[in-house]
Amino acid sequence: MQEFDKSISFDGRDIRLKLGLLAPQAGGAVLIQSGDTAVLVTATTSKGREGIDFLPLTVDYEERLYAAGRIPGGFLRREGRPPERAILISRLIDRPLRPLFPSWWRNDIQIIATTLSMDEEVPPDVLAVTGASIAVIQAQIPFYGPMAAVRVGLIGDDFIINPTYREVESGDLDLVVAGSPDGVVMVEAGANQLPEQDIIEAIDFGYEAVRDLIGAQYDIMEELGMEIAKAEPPSVNEALEKFISDRAADSIKKVLVQYDLGKAERDTALDNIKETAIEEAIAELPEDDPIKVTTSEDPKAVGNLYKGLTKKLMRSQIVDEGIRVDGRKLDEVRPISCRVGLLPPRVHGSALFTRGLTQVFSLATLGTPGDAQDLGDDLHPEDEKRYLHHYNFPPFSVGETKPLRSPGRREIGHGALAERAILPVLPPQDEFPYVVRVVSEVVSSNGSTSMGSVCGSTLALMDAGVPITKPVSGAAMGLIREGKEVRILTDIQGIEDFLGDMDFKVAGTDTGITALQMDMKITGLSMDVVAKAIEQALPARLHILDKMLGAIDQPRPELSPFAPRLLTMKIDPEQIGLVIGPGGKTIKSITEQTGSKIDIADDGTVTIAAIQAKKAERARDLIFNMTRKLNEGEVYLGRVTRIIPIGAFVEVLPGKEGMIHISQLAERRVGKVEEEVAVGDEVVVKVREIDNKGRLNLTRLGIHPDEAAAVRKTF
Repeated sequence: MQEFDKSISFDGRDIRLKLGLLAPQAGGAVLIQSGDTAVLVTATTSKGREGIDFLPLTVDYEERLYAAGRIPGGFLRREGRPPERAILISRLIDRPLRPLFPSWWRNDIQIIATTLSMDEEVPPDVLAVTGASIAVIQAQIPFYGPMAAVRVGLIGDDFIINPTYREVESGDLDLVVAGSPDGVVMVEAGANQLPEQDIIEAIDFGYEAVRDLIGAQYDIMEELGMEIAKAEPPSVNEALEKFISDRAADSIKKVLVQYDLGKAERDTALDNIKETAIEEAIAELPEDDPIKVTTSEDPKAVGNLYKGLTKKLMRSQIVDEGIRVDGRKLDEVRPISCRVGLLPPRVHGSALFTRGLTQVFSLATLGTPGDAQDLGDDLHPEDEKRYLHHYNFPPFSVGETKPLRSPGRREIGHGALAERAILPVLPPQDEFPYVVRVVSEVVSSNGSTSMGSVCGSTLALMDAGVPITKPVSGAAMGLIREGKEVRILTDIQGIEDFLGDMDFKVAGTDTGITALQMDMKITGLSMDVVAKAIEQALPARLHILDKMLGAIDQPRPELSPFAPRLLTMKIDPEQIGLVIGPGGKTIKSITEQTGSKIDIADDGTVTIAAIQAKKAERARDLIFNMTRKLNEGEVYLGRVTRIIPIGAFVEVLPGKEGMIHISQLAERRVGKVEEEVAVGDEVVVKVREIDNKGRLNLTRLGIHPDEAAAVRKTF
C-alpha cells in the first residue's frame, strides 16, 4: 500500500501513525509514535495447521536497546531472551486481542511489537496494544474490533491519560484499560488502596479515551477505503448436535446438580457420559449412517459439541436457577482454611492458604540489599526490584503428569499480579531495608490460584515478621452472559472459569484496592457490569480477610532466628573507596573478621547483614571508626605499626595512622623509641594536633586514667 501518515491529537499529546512505510510483506504493519517513543507493530496470518482445535494466536513484544541508545551487556553484546517485563507486555497485548478474534478461527496469527525508539516520558505498552488493532485490521484478519488501550494515572484528585513513568511512580494509580466498540475487554491495575468507587470512575474515564482512539481508527479505515474483515463461522452439524443432546443432556444435568461431587469426580463423571453413552449410541448406528460417517472422519466433532452442550447446560443452570455446580449461591465464597508457620524457622515465613480445592503454599525469604534483582538490559527506568513474588504451577496440582519447564508466561503473569497487589503495603526501605522474596507453590488448583497467592503471600510475610501496613486478600469474579441476562459469580472455580465469560481478579485491603486484572472471552462489557463486579468483590475480600486474620492478626514481632540481621549507616560517599580498600582488601577483611555481608550504595548507605546481631554490630563499629572524623583531644586505643628513630606510628582507626614523637612517649626523657613501645603493642593515645595536611600528631601524655579505662573498654 502507499505510505499513509496520520496524527491524532489525543489528550494533549499527538499519536502519529505511519502505515505502508515499513514491513511491506507483513499482513499489516504500523509505526505508532508518541513523543520519542516509537513501536512497530505487525500482524501476519498463514494457513492453519491440521487438527488443531484452538485459536493459534502468538503475540511477542520485543525490545531493542538501540531504542534508548544503549549497547547490550554480556559476552554476545546482543539481545537475548526477553526480560520479564517484555513478557508481561506481550501478555498485555494478547489479552484484549484474543476475545476479539472468532473463537472458531484456525489460521495462525502472529502479532509482533518492536520498540524502535523510547524516551522516559511515554511507555510503549499501550501504544503497542492500539497498534496491534490497526495492524490486524490492515492484515484483513477477521476481527471484532477496532480495539484500543490507554493508561490512567491519578495525580492528587485528578485522573490523567497516558501518564509518564514519573507520574505513575508518584501517583496512586497505574491502570490500563482496553476496550472495543462493545465495551471494556481488559483491565490491568495497581493502586495504592483506592476505594472501589475511585477505581470504577478511573475505568470509566479510561474507556471514554479508548472510544476516542477507536473512532480515530474508523476514520483511518474510511480514508484508506478499508473495512474490517468478516468471516462466516463453519456450519454446525445440526443432526450430530441433536444426537448428542438427546443422549447426553439429561445425564449431564444430573452431574451438574450433584453438589457434593469433587472436581475430579465431576470431571470423571462427565467424561464417562461422553465415552460411554454417546460412543455406545454411535456404535449402534448403521455403518452408512451420516452421523457415524461424520464422527469417523472428524473424531473431534463429538468432543467439541459435547463441550458446547456442557457449557450451555451449566450456564443455563446459573442463569435460570441461580445455582452453581457446587451448590453455592452466586455471591458465596468457598470454604477457607489458613495456617501459618508450617515449616521450621529456617524458612523465614510460611503459610498455607486453602479455598475449596485450591491450595497455595507461600514461603517468604528475607535477604540483604545485595539480593535485589538487577533488572538488567531492558528499556524501562526502574533498575532493580526489592520485592519479588514468584509463582509455580506444577502438574501435580491438577492431577496431571508433564515435563517440568522454566516458568511460562502464565506463571510470570500470575506472579507479577500478586507482587503488584502486595507492593502498596510493604514498609519503606529506610524502615525495613530487607529484600523480600515470596514463592507461591500451587499444590492444588481449582480456580483462582493467583488470588490464593495474594492471600498466602500476605500470611507468609506476616509469619516472617515483615511489618506490612495492612493485610491483603483477593477474590476472582466470574461472569455468565446469555443474551441480556448477566450473572456475576464470586470466587470462581475451574469449570466456571473454563466455561464462563470473564475472569476478574480483585485484590486489596479493608481500605481499598491494590490490584486488578480483568480478562474477557466476550467482545466487551458495559461499565455498569464492570462496576457491579468490583462492588460484589468487596464483601468477598473482607470475608476472606477475616478468615486470614483468624490465623495471624499482625506481623510477628521478631524475625526468624535464621533471618539475617540488618544494620544500616551512612558514610560520606567520598569515603566509599576507603571502606572498600584497594582491590576490595579492606571490606573483605571486615567481612572475614565479623562474618557479615556488607553492601554499600552509591549514596553512602551501608547495609550490614549477619545472622547474629553482635556480628553486624562489630562490622558497623569497624566501619564507623574507619570513617569517623578525628578531633583534637580525643583518646583512642591504637596499635603500633612501625617505629622510626624519632617516634612510632600508631593506627588509631582502620586506615588512619598518626605519629607519636619520641618526646611524647613518656613523661621522662626517652633515649630510644624501643624502650617504650614495640610493633604490635596496643597503646592509648590522644590526638594532639591535626596539621593542615590532615596528618595526625599523637601523644601519650596528659591522658586521665578514667579516659584510658573507658577507651580500652570501648575498643
